[in-house]
Amino acid sequence: MKVRPLLASFVFAIFVTTAASAAKPDPAKTRAYIDHAWNTLTRSADECRALVDPKTPSSSVVYMAWHVTPPASLVASAERCHVKLANLPAPTREVGDIEPKTLPAQGLLYLPHPYVVPGGMFNEMYGWDSYFIVLGLVADHRNALALDMVDNALYEIEHYGAVLNANRTYYLTRSQPPLLSAMMTAVLDDPASFPDAQARRAWLERAYPEAVHNYELWTRKQHLAGNTGLARYFDYGHGPVIESPTSDYYVGVIRWLLAHPSQNPGYLIKAPQHPDAAQAAGLKTTSCDVTTSKICAGDWLDGYRLTADYYLGDRAMRESGFDTDFHFGPWGGSTEQYAGTGLNSLLYRYERDLQHFATELGKTADAERWGRAAEARRAAMNKYLWQPKQGRYMDYDFVTGKVSTDPYLTMFYPLWAGVASKQQAGELVKQLKLFERKGGLAMSTRVTGAQWDAPYGWAPTNWIAAKGLDDYGFHADAVRISCEFTGTIDRSFARDGTIREKYNMYLGNADVNITAGYKQNVIGFGWTNGVYLKMRNLIEAHGGCKAPAVRAVEHGPAPVPG
Repeated sequence: MKVRPLLASFVFAIFVTTAASAAKPDPAKTRAYIDHAWNTLTRSADECRALVDPKTPSSSVVYMAWHVTPPASLVASAERCHVKLANLPAPTREVGDIEPKTLPAQGLLYLPHPYVVPGGMFNEMYGWDSYFIVLGLVADHRNALALDMVDNALYEIEHYGAVLNANRTYYLTRSQPPLLSAMMTAVLDDPASFPDAQARRAWLERAYPEAVHNYELWTRKQHLAGNTGLARYFDYGHGPVIESPTSDYYVGVIRWLLAHPSQNPGYLIKAPQHPDAAQAAGLKTTSCDVTTSKICAGDWLDGYRLTADYYLGDRAMRESGFDTDFHFGPWGGSTEQYAGTGLNSLLYRYERDLQHFATELGKTADAERWGRAAEARRAAMNKYLWQPKQGRYMDYDFVTGKVSTDPYLTMFYPLWAGVASKQQAGELVKQLKLFERKGGLAMSTRVTGAQWDAPYGWAPTNWIAAKGLDDYGFHADAVRISCEFTGTIDRSFARDGTIREKYNMYLGNADVNITAGYKQNVIGFGWTNGVYLKMRNLIEAHGGCKAPAVRAVEHGPAPVPG
């Protein structure tokens, strides 16, 4: 009885795929998809699809801050959706104030306004995704929803300690790349965001102290990159992350390290699979707590476990948003050791934005303080990250005192942030040949099997590079890259009718074959939608795409297998 419907569905799927593959790329059709996607990706607290946890649908919990009384509308939604409401057990003024492992159950953190999720599989609002989504919403004249997104980020700071990785309890120990001030600027700079100048100023007066508090997370001791004056990524939790449902990911790390012993930075220790009490007590310090974490207990293979330092780096890697990469050590396991060009560029821009906000609000002393902070960061970046002989920014391992030898696309973040001098910008443009391919800019020069390395490219990093180049007057480069990347999206959409979270820059399509880490190529996709709209605007502002881009194919070294 079930065979025929399945067969019919299969035949129909083949027909649709064949028809899509024969279609010609059409930006108008891509644009129409994006316009519809905003609605399908929007969530709010009055919808069951937002409140019900797809991981535990029968026992979903929505948490509010410890002192917050749920609004009547949320109570009604929770009852209708069969979702439990609860309060966090303590105040969360800072990230890390609550250890998620101590909660009786993990759940969604309440947000009062509608928001756009990255893709259809999500029901939470993500930290750095939201900036690029807001850019797209503003470009698409959905100003009310864009402002809701920023207001939700401010709500997270006030009630949960910072802009979180996403609004889930297991993210209460980390943030994501600091783009809040840029989100604020996106709505402040659009006249349609507020009814009048008075409302705009009132909003900024309310938002400014929260933006300052969120910035202060990055100047806490744990986020400082030693004595460099720069910042690093850091997660305030311990051991394996609890959002991972099984030990499969970490066992895969062990398996890879055992197969590549020459590339193991020291992430493995010998340990029993079933430790006795004394051995388990020792592992709390050297690895993780097998007595309280089923994931930790299962992180064993062929006599080895992962070190505590690896877990520290793994958590920092997730805060960086580059999960998973091999740039900051295999599987990102040394991320916490690096003063990264990307992070510190974002913080420089944040400091300049705070300076601008303070000036607008008449806070002269604050504005001077932010100006000094930005200049100090610029000086530190020039000291530790800028490599004049190479003409590029490179990340700095402040633990070993060594500069990375692995070029990474974040070297273009200083252009977007405005931290680079004109001379530095001129040198950086020459580095495009390292990353540029048929489909746009790849993340790195090494093929490692991880999604945040070559041959893959992502909307946020392609946009930051293109926008930075354009801001420094390299308009032809910015247009060419934007044409390459939007062309990849158009071709892929014509082929299968979807927009994805990442693309293959070497092939110029959505064909990915990830072997290390997260293997899906999620459909949606919020930040790709936003960047597509911004790139199309940039292209049109400079007269459109010219001849087919060939520079990307002709230049650059061959990929080096990882």
